Amino acid sequence: HPRPAEVALAAGAGDVEQAHFAQCRGPQRVTCVVDGDTIWYRHQKIRLADINAPEVSEPQCDAELDLGEKATDRLIALLNAGPFSLVPLPDRDEDRYGRKLRTITRGGKSLGGVLVAEGLAERWVGYRRDWCR
Repeated sequence: HPRPAEVALAAGAGDVEQAHFAQCRGPQRVTCVVDGDTIWYRHQKIRLADINAPEVSEPQCDAELDLGEKATDRLIALLNAGPFSLVPLPDRDEDRYGRKLRTITRGGKSLGGVLVAEGLAERWVGYRRDWCR
């Protein structure tokens, strides 16, 4: 059975981006998912601008790693479920690490918002939370 969020995320006419995503492995990164809020798409590193997900590369505790892995897997599934759009922020193109800041949407709905609704991420409020409390 499809998850409720996937049913609600039908592609819209403007959703023209599409690729097969897997988890990033090794130094060559073209199109892959780093974690629940960072992807590589066509050689470009992109940070999902509207959410913060738990870390998988340097988690502070086992609970953060577990939730981070679930968020990563879910984002891979959402990206592979159909076409999507990369929506730039009106006031900022990149973060301080040079990652493009984008909201990823399908049918006008945020894929990051799905992760938030499913308890796998939080809305971005300007700082990272402690996932270990």
